[in-house]
Amino acid sequence: MPERYPPIHPKCPHFLHGGDYNPDQWPEAVWAEDMRLMKLAHCNAMSVGIFAWARLEPAEGQFDFSWLDRIMDLLADNEAYAVLATPSGARPAWLSQTYPEVLRVRPDRGRNLHGVRHNHCFTSPVYREKTRLVSTKLAERYKDHPALLVWHMSNEYSGECHCDLCRDAFRAWLQNRYGTLDALNQAWWTTFWAHTYTDWSQLEPPSPIGERSVHGLNLSWKRFITDQTVDFMLHEMAPLRELTPDVPITTNFMGTYPGLNYWMIAPHLDVISWDSYPRWHGEQPDHELACSVAFVHDINRCLKGGKPFMLMESTPSMTNWMSVAKLKRPGMHRLSSLQAVAHGSDTVQYFQWRKSRGASEKFHGAVVDHVGTEDSRVFRDVAELGQCLEKLDDVVGTTVHPDVAVVYDWENAWAIDDAQGPRHEKGYLPTCQRHYRAFWKRGVPVDVIDMDQPLDGYKLVVAPMLYMVRPGVAERLEAFVEAGGTLVATYWSGIVDENDLCHLGGFPGPLRKLLGIWDEEIDALYPGDVNHIVPKDGNALGLCHEYEARELCALVHAESAHVLARYKSDFYAKRPALTVNEFGSGEAYYIASRNDDAFLHDFYAALATRLRLQRALIATLPEGISATLRTDGNRHFAFLMNFNSRPATIDLGPASYTDLLTGRTITGETVLHTYGVMVLAD
Repeated sequence: MPERYPPIHPKCPHFLHGGDYNPDQWPEAVWAEDMRLMKLAHCNAMSVGIFAWARLEPAEGQFDFSWLDRIMDLLADNEAYAVLATPSGARPAWLSQTYPEVLRVRPDRGRNLHGVRHNHCFTSPVYREKTRLVSTKLAERYKDHPALLVWHMSNEYSGECHCDLCRDAFRAWLQNRYGTLDALNQAWWTTFWAHTYTDWSQLEPPSPIGERSVHGLNLSWKRFITDQTVDFMLHEMAPLRELTPDVPITTNFMGTYPGLNYWMIAPHLDVISWDSYPRWHGEQPDHELACSVAFVHDINRCLKGGKPFMLMESTPSMTNWMSVAKLKRPGMHRLSSLQAVAHGSDTVQYFQWRKSRGASEKFHGAVVDHVGTEDSRVFRDVAELGQCLEKLDDVVGTTVHPDVAVVYDWENAWAIDDAQGPRHEKGYLPTCQRHYRAFWKRGVPVDVIDMDQPLDGYKLVVAPMLYMVRPGVAERLEAFVEAGGTLVATYWSGIVDENDLCHLGGFPGPLRKLLGIWDEEIDALYPGDVNHIVPKDGNALGLCHEYEARELCALVHAESAHVLARYKSDFYAKRPALTVNEFGSGEAYYIASRNDDAFLHDFYAALATRLRLQRALIATLPEGISATLRTDGNRHFAFLMNFNSRPATIDLGPASYTDLLTGRTITGETVLHTYGVMVLAD
């Protein structure tokens, strides 16, 4: 893997800074003022045309690009660029009226009326023809335009359709995947409740008026939705690939949105982008929320193997659709934006550039408020950040190759959420984030990957709640540990196969040999229940405190594994609660219970020391301070960030750094202001 990637497009070897720009909503008299304000805000890239289909094609077959020609020319004349979108996220009313088949059908089999966004059928030949046509027109017209920098496919692909076309496509997908009905019935265990299928036409997508309890069906439908979305995207993308092969293509993801498996979409994109809208200054402390946001940033960096991503949407102030639309406090805009950069983004972009005058997002945050001038606190915040980004050219294209990977897997999440037991709320994502947090608090860089990614180069792989183990995964984990790697697994692992069928022969199924334990039962605790785990005297990790265990406690037998800690109470007192199994040249740990953060801190601190894990800075980080690394292989850039609402002091020791944001030399004890950030170059 390279230590430094080229910029997103060679036209612009700088950080991209800008936002969703909707000039089609405004008279031309406003456009020149927008250009003036963009320069004042130190913005250089605008996302254009995302929901402009009705303006581009006001009637079927009648295209009007004159307004977009003018915008593209204005951007080029002002040394700015366009992230130019295909407009398929919202279709014009004439299209819905003329071709009702393009409108989605709900799970209850009722067809939607025209309206909202993403209300379209990905299978419809008509919709595919119309989206391909408008993509072709855009590519033909702007393929040589100096402002064209990146193609933005649609917007936040999402949702599903249950029309006849989609149901037929699903049946064809199932036939391709399973081959025969016998194989499908076996994989889905349809003899339960007499659900055996005897004809392909009997198969229906999950529905509240039909079947929802066959887990293999539910899982297959979710996989189909991802595959059908990809197929639609590729159809929409084809003219862009053909006519503009050198222009990178992206589409904006939505964090850990459960409706699509982003790992299946990522290979078809040139650069990953995502939309980040954290609820800063709420009930959850900012530093805890910051860790969860960092987790998702790291997913997006890893979706292309460490390649920098794009922060396609964020808000410079507040998010109007939240239950409480709280403003960002002074300093938070710069901090949260540079946090994205710290974890691998080469852009900071916003929704939106200029506040809409009407409709549902007229009160959503924007760079330019309804007052329409640069005389606002938010505009000054954005301009300040733009100046910061202009000082960070050396960071563009840099990345990080961590020693640690945490496995968070979309299909595993689907299967866990569908399982009826051992608890209704099983907390897979929060559990992965809690394990991640133990490294984040120490300034240890982490990759966040799915279970099918290569493990070469990692010292430590953490796979919480690996409930589903797809074919080949156990073998790759065994090879990783046998070659000297360290694996950490937890309760509720190795339970089902890729079809959501339980493994036979004892849990954790195909991981049993590697982990050296038999997981016989799992105890689900009520909210007020608590057990404790007690480390064994003289254990290899030096753990010496009792730790709380709540919610889930696996009852395991140590087979080839060594016991490091035991349960303190209940009928399984003295049973193993933490084990390690030597396997080849490496070790595989099993955490049998959901333990408190004190355990995770001490456990991973011991492993970090034992494995000499890479850190962004050799310093003790106070609560709420994070340190994140980017490097080109020679120079290292440590982003030191304070997510506290008060200043914090950190001792950097004898090392000397240059803060790229201020030019100051930093050494020894240094103070980070409230929501302060430094970019320390060695």
